[in-house]
Amino acid sequence: MLSTTIHPDKIREVIGSGGKVIQKIQADCECKIDIDDDGKVFITAVNGENAERALMIVETIANDPEIGSIYRGKVTRLMTFGAFVEIAPGKEGLVHISKLDVKRTEKVEDVVAVGDEIIVKVVEIDDQGRINLSRRDALVEIEGAVVEDDGADEERKPRRPRQGFRNKK
Repeated sequence: MLSTTIHPDKIREVIGSGGKVIQKIQADCECKIDIDDDGKVFITAVNGENAERALMIVETIANDPEIGSIYRGKVTRLMTFGAFVEIAPGKEGLVHISKLDVKRTEKVEDVVAVGDEIIVKVVEIDDQGRINLSRRDALVEIEGAVVEDDGADEERKPRRPRQGFRNKK
């Protein structure tokens, strides 16, 4: 049995409308979650690993994500510019295409698909509360991956001036 304390104002978010969020956590983690009115949360499960996973999900919902934190999230949507990843029920962030892998990525679909579980690191939370994530930074930090040089940092030679396009009549 694991326990934690959350702010009483966050109980509603953990339970969700009609109990959807808490029921999904209990089903996914094969556990039972009890929450007291004062914010005490009790998690019981046969498998200790499942109980810890449920505890992590509850704490992610109850506590706002912090910059530098690493989460395991599920890819929910793909766009041409990146992938949206849900790090907790109701908490979703964007992994820009440039932050998807340690090497250059042409298409988002080359790296992830909807439903994939990936590790991500919170790199920024903007003024509007939008969460920017990086799979690249998480891979470097957790797995020790090395960022491949894609040549973008090289200094470029100046362009030749254009010739022959002056007001031809």
